[in-house]
Amino acid sequence: MSRWQALADEAARWGEAGRTAQLWWRDDDAVDAGEALDRLLAIARELATPLALAVVPARATPALASRLAGETDVDVLQHGYAHTNHAVAPEKKIEIGLQRPAMLTLGELGTGWMALEQLFGSRALPVMVPPWNRISPVLVPTLPEIGYRGLSTFGPRPRVHPVRGLLQVNTHVDLIDWKGGRRFAGEETVIDALVTALARARAGDGEPVGVLSHHLAMDAGAWDFLRSLWEITRTLENIRVLGARGLFTAEVRDRGGRG
Repeated sequence: MSRWQALADEAARWGEAGRTAQLWWRDDDAVDAGEALDRLLAIARELATPLALAVVPARATPALASRLAGETDVDVLQHGYAHTNHAVAPEKKIEIGLQRPAMLTLGELGTGWMALEQLFGSRALPVMVPPWNRISPVLVPTLPEIGYRGLSTFGPRPRVHPVRGLLQVNTHVDLIDWKGGRRFAGEETVIDALVTALARARAGDGEPVGVLSHHLAMDAGAWDFLRSLWEITRTLENIRVLGARGLFTAEVRDRGGRG
């Protein structure tokens, strides 16, 4: 059985259950216009695939905003503030943590949000994407207090959503093997992870499954796979690819406006 057939079989299982799987696409670390971004946007546009671009506010340029101005289905999410590590080894890298006073960290996030609003206007969504997909748990409840309505990290989200007013919609499949040379993780590995995440969602609450790319760090294998993935998912019944704006709105509606 080919790996792509395994994905088609999982899509069929959703159909047999009378359900539709939800996929979404997040790309991290955007800061400026350039060839890699052009390549990313070309795939999104040619294959009519909604894209959520996680932008680093402190480093975002007017050129990036200008480049996105003509794109019709690209949302901007907030990728922390400056993508700066405040942990000390051997701690794992983290920007939104307790290594500094919470008010300083939250103040930076607020400054970052204002920068995104100024650059991107209504394209920017109040959704926090923590750098390295890490945020101190004690800071999560403060996010809706300072205006955020969404949180996106990596891996299965908690089954219980204790923070009112905050939706968590994660990514689950990373195209890059960061520990194995920062190269494409491989077709077999990535498709297996995708099928596993979809099966877990089908057995649970139908959690949207997120595909994570990093346009500034991808090799040829990752680019080829990304295009193939969106080409193939377009042909599969019972899989729907949603944009971040529609996805977070649908989640709010489905939960009656509760986080």
